[in-house]
Amino acid sequence: MVEFININGRQIGKGYPPYIVAEISANHNGRLSHAIELIEKAKEAGADAVKLQTYTPDTITLNHRGPDFIIQSGLWKGQTLYDLYQKAHTPWEWHGELISHAREIGLTVFSSPFDETAVDFLETFDVPAYKIASPEIVDFNLIRKCAQTGKPLIISTGMATIEEINEALSIAKQSGAKEIVLLHCVSAYPTPVEESNLSTISFLSEKFDIPIGLSDHTSDSLTTIVSVGLGAALIEKHITLSRKNNGLDDAFSLEPSEFKELTASAQLAFSALGNLEVKLSKTEKEMLFARRSLYVVADIQKGEVFTKQNIRSIRPNYGVHPKFLTSIIGKRARRTLCKGEPFNLNMIKNDKPKK
Repeated sequence: MVEFININGRQIGKGYPPYIVAEISANHNGRLSHAIELIEKAKEAGADAVKLQTYTPDTITLNHRGPDFIIQSGLWKGQTLYDLYQKAHTPWEWHGELISHAREIGLTVFSSPFDETAVDFLETFDVPAYKIASPEIVDFNLIRKCAQTGKPLIISTGMATIEEINEALSIAKQSGAKEIVLLHCVSAYPTPVEESNLSTISFLSEKFDIPIGLSDHTSDSLTTIVSVGLGAALIEKHITLSRKNNGLDDAFSLEPSEFKELTASAQLAFSALGNLEVKLSKTEKEMLFARRSLYVVADIQKGEVFTKQNIRSIRPNYGVHPKFLTSIIGKRARRTLCKGEPFNLNMIKNDKPKK
């Protein structure tokens, strides 16, 4: 079992805080200054990494207006694939400045390449990892090319069958990938919360014995936070400067203040998981006084019989354990006892005859 992977010195996997990746995607809206600002906002929000997408319209589709190339539903209905990717892509000439800026402010940066030429291009920047987007899980040549770099792979599983996931993992491992994270993903934009199917995280973890994360396309952070409780080791979520900018991905992106809340909540959710053990916490130990114990609840004369009217289980916890009550009832007091005294077993008269 590969329990964790390492990206830029940060361990990602079971037992480690969730690794938060801010996806820029198309939310730069065609402006380099917006892309730079998104990187800065991701850093301020507490993200561990920022992710780009590396393609051009010509490396991902054809400039064709036939019915096969027109989007039929969803946010981008009616657009051709070429026109969509022309608007959405991050120009390759921006990459150097974006990668340098992220590194200067101490933020890890990597990308999703969408063809083999993009991998060659990204290798010139020595990015520390590669992300295989959900639609590319069936592109074995791309997976093979990324795996051959020897760098960690993050593979999204949106739309994929178990057989397709198995095939992708097999190709990756055969091609040299030793560190892989699978991301549960629903490729719907935005994803309805009720279709998130987060139980798949546990299923994938048991089946593949590698770190599992979540690529979240819902409209808020609820699904992300719940996923941490299910063991998500890496979270990918889109970030936007403002949903009022009408960006292509704004409907399933978080604004900077929301992203900051997500990172804080994800860390808090992880800390709430604690360890798999039953023991008192430090704070619980301070509350032990509030437990029940046996107390004298009415004045008792020496030799008087203990009854349920003069000995009771009450708070606080300075007397003996309540389990002794039934064995005490009917016995006699060794000395005079006052109401409010914590009961202890030395208060019981020894009625055994002397030899």
